[in-house]
Amino acid sequence: MAARRGGRRWCRLAVAALWCGAMALARADEITMAFGEKIPPFCFPETNSGIEIEVLSQALAFRGHVLKPVYYSFARIPVAFKSHQVDAAMTDLGQDMTAVGAYYADPAVFYDNVFITLKERNIVIRKPEDLKGLSVLSFPGGAKRYPDWLGAVNKAGRYFEQNDQALQVLTLDKGRYDVVLSDRNIFRYFTLLLSLNKSIQLRPVTEQSFVKFNPMDYRAVFWNKRYRDDFNAGLKHIKENGHFDAIYRKYLGDNKAEPKQD
Repeated sequence: MAARRGGRRWCRLAVAALWCGAMALARADEITMAFGEKIPPFCFPETNSGIEIEVLSQALAFRGHVLKPVYYSFARIPVAFKSHQVDAAMTDLGQDMTAVGAYYADPAVFYDNVFITLKERNIVIRKPEDLKGLSVLSFPGGAKRYPDWLGAVNKAGRYFEQNDQALQVLTLDKGRYDVVLSDRNIFRYFTLLLSLNKSIQLRPVTEQSFVKFNPMDYRAVFWNKRYRDDFNAGLKHIKENGHFDAIYRKYLGDNKAEPKQD
C-alpha cells in the first residue's frame, strides 16, 4: 500500500511539473526589440550577435522568451518604440519613456562615453566652456543626453552626429573634427579593427572623461511590465552563473584589447 501511495504521489508531482512547464511555455513570447544598426562589438546585425544582443537574449531566455532584434538607425529607435512598432528598445536615447507608460529594466550593458581628441593637439576638456570653438562629432542623441556639455556647441553649429562609428575614428584622425564623443570600447574596437589594415597608420588619441559614469543612463525599456520583470530576473541569473562575464570575454577578451570580428 505504501508503495502504491508513493507511486500515486510521484505521478501527481510529475503531472504538476508538466503542468507548470506547460504554463511557463504558454507565457513565453517572442519579444521584438529595437537595436542600433551598427555598434560593434555590442551588436552585429548580420549575425544577430554581439555583447548586447547575447546578454539581452540570454536574460529573456531565462523565462522562455525569444528575443527578436529589429535594427534601426539610432535616431529612429525612440520613434519605433513610442509608435509601438516593437515591444522593447535597447535604450531611450535620452528620452524619458516613463512619461509614455513604459517600464525600464535594470542596467545590463554599460557604455562609458568619453571625449576623444588627437594626442598631438593637447586639447584639455574639463568643463563645457573648454569646447567653445571646437567641432564635436558624436553618436546620434549625444546632445540630448549631455545638454549641459553640448548645448552651446550645438547652438553654434559645431555639433555633428554620425551613425557609422568607424567613421568617427577616421575623420578624427584626418582632423576633420576636433573632438569625438564615443563609448571608449566602441572607439577602441574600430581603432584596432582599422589598424589591421597595414596601409592605415592612425595617430594616438587621448580619452577624457567628462561626466560621472552612471549605469542608469543605458537601460532597456519595455511596454510590458511582465517582460521587464522576466528580463530583470534573467539578468540577475546570468550574472550569478557567470554567463554575463563570459559574453564580455568572448568579444573583448580579458584585457578588452583585441576586437572580435563576427
